[in-house]
Amino acid sequence: CVRRLNGMFAFALYDHRQQLFFAARDHFGIKPFYYTRLRDGSILFASEIKAILEHPDISPRLDQSALHEYLTFQFCLGDKTLFKDIRKLEPAHLLLQEAGKTQVDIHRYWKLSYEIDTHHTKEYFIDKLLILLQDSIRGQLRSDVPLGAYLSGGLDSSTVVTLAAAQYGRGLRCFTGKFAEGPAYDESPYARLVAQENDCQHWEIIPTAQEFIDLLPQLIYYMDEPAAGPGLFPQYLVSKAAREQVTVVLGGQGGDEIFGGYARYLVAYLEQTLKGSIFETQEEGRHIVTLESIIANLPLLKEYTPLLKSFWQQGLFEPMDHRYFHLVDRSQHLDQILHPDVWRAFPRDAIFAEFQAIFNHHQTRSYFNKMTYFDQQTLLPALLQVEDRVSMAVSLESRVPLIDRHIAQLVASMPPTLKFQGGKTKFILKKT
Repeated sequence: CVRRLNGMFAFALYDHRQQLFFAARDHFGIKPFYYTRLRDGSILFASEIKAILEHPDISPRLDQSALHEYLTFQFCLGDKTLFKDIRKLEPAHLLLQEAGKTQVDIHRYWKLSYEIDTHHTKEYFIDKLLILLQDSIRGQLRSDVPLGAYLSGGLDSSTVVTLAAAQYGRGLRCFTGKFAEGPAYDESPYARLVAQENDCQHWEIIPTAQEFIDLLPQLIYYMDEPAAGPGLFPQYLVSKAAREQVTVVLGGQGGDEIFGGYARYLVAYLEQTLKGSIFETQEEGRHIVTLESIIANLPLLKEYTPLLKSFWQQGLFEPMDHRYFHLVDRSQHLDQILHPDVWRAFPRDAIFAEFQAIFNHHQTRSYFNKMTYFDQQTLLPALLQVEDRVSMAVSLESRVPLIDRHIAQLVASMPPTLKFQGGKTKFILKKT
């Protein structure tokens, strides 16, 4: 039955007739589900780790392998958490246990297909994507309580607000976080333009250093374990401000992972085009972008000079999995922080093998698809964990209309040349 669902969910049911315990989590991990096994084989589950730790038989212990993964990626792979023996039910998975038995069966009930649709034109995909976006937002706008939207000024949230306002009408309440330290940290002028164009009500929230100091212990409590980088603090303040006006909020989360919006994709393809031009190779079967076509977009990398320097210091022109691992690896300077004995014991080869198992998707040779697939399977659930915690902490329901299985499947089936044409991130979304 879960195969027919679309949206966000994490639930557990007990079927008295079949004497069967059944739990499932949504396709992308929008909502959390944690569990552990007790001594008698039964399952203890909750939406937060701290709830599981309240059980008298459970004590907090560090999972060393999970810690190594966190230090590498800023998230844990697979079903691991930083707490030993406390697991996540992974996105698009279900869990079954028969009454009176200790065996637990976990199955994947859905996965994206990367079988490329070569029969349709660019115009077809643009039209189809627009229809799916409108349909998803129409469903997410259903609410019997006040509703608003996050609006950062970026493409994803601006798309959601524009399409939502077209159906909602005038007065959609929008919330923007900005930093007062300078224009390099402030996209609020773009957010204001979108709000004005769509006749939205608009609130701007400016986090302060003192708020960060005061709130950090509280945010640590909400999160249970660290995940996904520094966005937690401003997201919490924007959610808190939004809750003063609305009960439900729409956001643009998932756009980077589904449509391919990270600058590191362009960095990866810059090297790939150089490699193909020099060695006359075509690792992907055919070139998605050429050196000539990518040149016009290279000014986007001005702010990523340190990343480029680090990326090209070693391993130039190695296989794709090695190169993308280098781009997402956050452990490269840990040898300067950790004790030498600890660093020598760091299981880099084992972590890379786990990375490869996800990255090297058997159904696609496309570098672009491999990168976005890895990020959808790993980074996206971590980002959604942050979004769930900051919104639930203030009793705000956060909805993510871009993270829709029909939208994701359409994008996965598109020719990679269409999704990353000329090295342009989110090309198909921008055209839509």
